[in-house]
Amino acid sequence: MPRDIPPLAEVRRITEKKRDAWWTVMLVDPVATPLVRWIAKYTRATPNQLTWGAFLVGLGSAACFAQGDWRWLLLGAVLYHVSFIFDCMDGKLARLTGTGSVFGAWLDFVFDRIRVLVCSIALMGGQYARTDDVLYLWLALAVASLDALRYIDSLEIFKIRHGMRKQIKARMRAARKAENQAELAFMEDLLRENPEADLEMDRDTVAPLEPVTPLEPVAPLEPVAALEATATLESTTAPVSAPGPTPTPAPAARRRPAVVDLHQEFRRRFPWWVRCRNFLQRHRIRAHLISGIEFQMGVFIIGPAVDAVVATTVVSGALLLVFELAIIYKLLLSTRDFTRTINSFETAEERVPAATSVSS
Repeated sequence: MPRDIPPLAEVRRITEKKRDAWWTVMLVDPVATPLVRWIAKYTRATPNQLTWGAFLVGLGSAACFAQGDWRWLLLGAVLYHVSFIFDCMDGKLARLTGTGSVFGAWLDFVFDRIRVLVCSIALMGGQYARTDDVLYLWLALAVASLDALRYIDSLEIFKIRHGMRKQIKARMRAARKAENQAELAFMEDLLRENPEADLEMDRDTVAPLEPVTPLEPVAPLEPVAALEATATLESTTAPVSAPGPTPTPAPAARRRPAVVDLHQEFRRRFPWWVRCRNFLQRHRIRAHLISGIEFQMGVFIIGPAVDAVVATTVVSGALLLVFELAIIYKLLLSTRDFTRTINSFETAEERVPAATSVSS
């Protein structure tokens, strides 16, 4: 009996990410999302079964690559794309049916890495057997190494960003406890939740996302400004009540959260990036144009399909390294924003008690 599954438009809203790789948005989602809806409605397939299916089809792609002939390479490229479609469908099915699991996420990650390793060995090994050119052996090592580098680097960057955010939140919680400060929000989270926001062109849309107070050109001191504004407001404008019955307090207005932007220096140095990001996000495409996904597609789909394995592998690897270096540079600038933000809390802690003592 068919299950009650929402219409396709609602399934897209539930299953498709707000930001994704351009290859996924343009060449995978238009096929994967309707298939996920059909599978969820008419079958009892689980996300883990789709993960196994993606892995097995990926092994079939590797078997085709190992033959070395162009016809087999073309079939291997088609199978690899089918494998990737299944790989995207398991997560969509989990989000649609609420059947995701921690083990499923681990299985998906491990199978992805095994698939890349096996396919790189098969593709380059098949070409080495056909041409006896040792360059293909080095390319196999390079593909496997770049794939591992990409995911290790992304994990470490995530850990560093998480640590910075954790420290800022801890300082803000202390400030809220002392001065009843507004809540804290991170600019990158607000932009992720509001992909239609345009920081430059659409001021009305971005207004709820802007910091509480204007920033100085040199350093982002949003938390400090919020702390000082709170202290000044409480110390200078508190009304003096006449003796008599205590009036019923009116419900407090919800304060706008103080916004911390850990990518402010990067945006200031590269203002054109904001415009590019806005354009891409309006089409659900993330600004990181060459990631692990695009790298794999270049090596295992485009290269074999056009019978230019060496050229596409070299170009794909070079573009991946360029974008990874850009991410590392962006992280460097983000750590400087983090340091200034932490220092701004220390400055605020020194100024707020002084303002309170003067008012008393």
